[in-house]
Amino acid sequence: MKKNSELTPEDINRIIEMAWEDRTPFDAILAQFGISEKETIEVMRKNMKRSSFKMWRARVQGRATKHRKKAPEDMNSFKSRMQRGIALNKISKR
Repeated sequence: MKKNSELTPEDINRIIEMAWEDRTPFDAILAQFGISEKETIEVMRKNMKRSSFKMWRARVQGRATKHRKKAPEDMNSFKSRMQRGIALNKISKR
């Protein structure tokens, strides 16, 4: 598991981008970067303006697609359709 201090600026940017996406679960962030939901929240808190963080938390709170156990059964993908062109996405390079 990576510590927040070991994350590169590119990793932090990608984590924030994935956390904002509706259909990317926290499990995908864990698989790609080795940080849990709680650690993702810490990264978001430290690297965003307070108002942006509050808006994100309100948006994510209880959202079924961000939590694998609450997600619809037909959602079997870690990535959204919007991620196809992102060069830093390690999962799409498999």
